[in-house]
Order: sequence, then C-alpha cells, then structure tokens
Amino acid sequence: MWLIDSSIGRKVIMSVTGLFLVLFLIFHMSMNVVAIFSSETYNDICNFLGANWYALAGTMVLAAGVVLHIVFAFLLSYRNYKARPIGYSTQKNQKEVEGASQNMLVLGIIVLMGLCMHLIHFWAKMQLQEIIGATPEYEGQFTNGAELIRITFSNPYVCLAYIGWFIAIWFHLTHGIWSAFQSTGLNNKVWFPRLKMCANIFSTIIVLGFTAVVIAGYIHS
Repeated sequence: MWLIDSSIGRKVIMSVTGLFLVLFLIFHMSMNVVAIFSSETYNDICNFLGANWYALAGTMVLAAGVVLHIVFAFLLSYRNYKARPIGYSTQKNQKEVEGASQNMLVLGIIVLMGLCMHLIHFWAKMQLQEIIGATPEYEGQFTNGAELIRITFSNPYVCLAYIGWFIAIWFHLTHGIWSAFQSTGLNNKVWFPRLKMCANIFSTIIVLGFTAVVIAGYIHS
C-alpha cells in the first residue's frame, strides 16, 4: 500500500494524524480553561460529555489517531535509520535532519509517558468510572471534574511533572506543526518562516492554557 510503503505516504499519515491531535488539543485546552473561571460550567461540560455515545465514539477515534501517530512515528524513524547512507554522520545538513528526527522521537516518548500519567489521573477516574460503574473510591469524582483538578494539582510534584510534560509538548508541537505542513508541500521560502512563527505562537498559547489550569488548581487546592 502506497501510504505505508513509501516515505512520503508515511509522512502524510504522520501529518494528518498529528494535525488531528492538534485540533483535539485546542478543544481540550479550551475546555479545561473553563475550570479556572467557573467550576459549575466545567462540571456541566464534563457531565455533557461523560460516557455518552458521542463522547465514547470521539474517544475511540482519538485513541485510533494516537495509536496511528505513534506507530508511524516509530516506523518512520526506523526506516530513516535503516536508509542512512555511508558517511551520513559526516554531513552537516544530514546530521541536523537526523538530530531533529531523533529529538522528535525522544520528545514523542516523553509526551506519551505524560499522556499515560494524565489518563491515570483523570480519564481513569472520570469517563472510565462512568463506563464501568464508579467504585467507592471514585464515587462522585467523575461528575465533579473541577474538584478532581484541585485534588490532583494539590501535590506540587504532580504540578511540576505536568509542567515538564507541557514543555515537551511545546517542543514537539513547534517542530511537528510546521513539519506537517511542510510534508504537504507548503515548504517554500515565503510560507516556511510564517508557518514556523504560527507554530510557535500556537504551541505557546496551548501550553500556557494548560499550565494556567495546573497553577489555578494548585492555588485553589
């Protein structure tokens, strides 16, 4: 299959799934920022989503996007490594490309570890509990997301872990966004600098939004 067998096809899948996940980050950050201003409104949003069929469908689509992005990230990195010519490491421009690719892989692994932490702290105590039926330990937490935010971020070490995760996300996004557009052909001298600037601005807004939620949760805990 062309999308899997060719380097361009693999990059296209990486770009499409990456941009899809970026759209989710916009929604997730916007939703979480609401908790800073109104706990009641945030809880209403959580209850509206909950374990309804559309929320579950969205979760499955999101999970599929994450899995595809991870699988093709490793596949692309492996194929690039196997395809390196002799003398590759002695060429400056190729070393820079290899370094960027390796950094993206390492950053991606850090982002994945942070995602697992986030799922344990929130998804497992909210939507999952609603799906399986809340255990006594988590009774009521999946309907009070704002309180769960305060409980989670009352621990300063957890806050630091999340902020470190957000920093990794920032670096991953700044490179990934313009790289995705570059893979789709927007790599000329006019658009390339603009895309890099937009990627930096967008990534900063996303990370600052998430960080604000963590800080607010800690302050009000």
